[in-house]
Amino acid sequence: MSDLVTGDAVVLGLRPARLPSRALAFVVDAAVYLTGYLTVSFALTLATASLDFAAQAAVAVATVLLVLVGVPIAVETLSHGRSLGKLACGLRVVRDDGGPIRFRHALVRGAMGVVELLLTLGAIACIASLVSERGRRLGDVFAGTLVVRERVPGAEVMPVPPPPPWLAGRFGGLDLSAVPDGLWLAIRQYLTRMGQLDPQVGAAMAVRLADDLVARTGAPPPPGVPAAAYLMAVVHERQSRDAARAFGGGLSQVAPAPTAPAPYPAPQAAPYAVPQAAPPVVVPPAPAAAPVQPPRGGGFAPPA
Repeated sequence: MSDLVTGDAVVLGLRPARLPSRALAFVVDAAVYLTGYLTVSFALTLATASLDFAAQAAVAVATVLLVLVGVPIAVETLSHGRSLGKLACGLRVVRDDGGPIRFRHALVRGAMGVVELLLTLGAIACIASLVSERGRRLGDVFAGTLVVRERVPGAEVMPVPPPPPWLAGRFGGLDLSAVPDGLWLAIRQYLTRMGQLDPQVGAAMAVRLADDLVARTGAPPPPGVPAAAYLMAVVHERQSRDAARAFGGGLSQVAPAPTAPAPYPAPQAAPYAVPQAAPPVVVPPAPAAAPVQPPRGGGFAPPA
């Protein structure tokens, strides 16, 4: 789906962070974590002074892994990609499709950061960020994440339009696990810019994206639902699930679908959505016209 995404259409209009800003954020984070590590190490050294050398070495290794690896992973997971350094520099870690990261993304980034940042003092991360088109290090590549700039002067973030009210909550049971991040990004970029497209081109693109989404989910498209409205409803469903996971909710909180859907004015195109045929209209026969008598004085008679 890369042909549907323009060159600078990256993650809902946000620009990817480059090496200088990422390096500054890393320096701030490293200073904070190093201060915490030295404080914890000093306290543990006093507490384990009576233990033997092997026990003290085990405690020291556990402290390094906990403070320098475990704490950054926990911070990125709980803050949704905004550590103290990234918060100070206006950066955030997001998924490739622009959504919030989860624990598995932070875990992969933290595990790769041990090699990229700690063992090599950031040399591998700097080289990878300079080579990457979007400034990603190896941890971002393997985790499927991207560091973006949140504070961009003059940038306008275009939100995804909401779905029609009669489609809200209708796709609560849809399996979205097989949909790749590239397809999500293409759908979101289309929905934020569909008002700027030619109507025929936009309708054809919506049908194409909807067909790809149906093929990934394995569920047939609902009859009579326009492709653009279907995309809005599915994206809204995924955003609702992400919000429920992030703020501690369940899928049961999704509102049930209304019983009487109303028509939604949106372009429809085959083969995704075929409009239903209207019922035949029975026209009553017209009453027979009375015969017209010709005038007595001659001339043209009016047509019957």
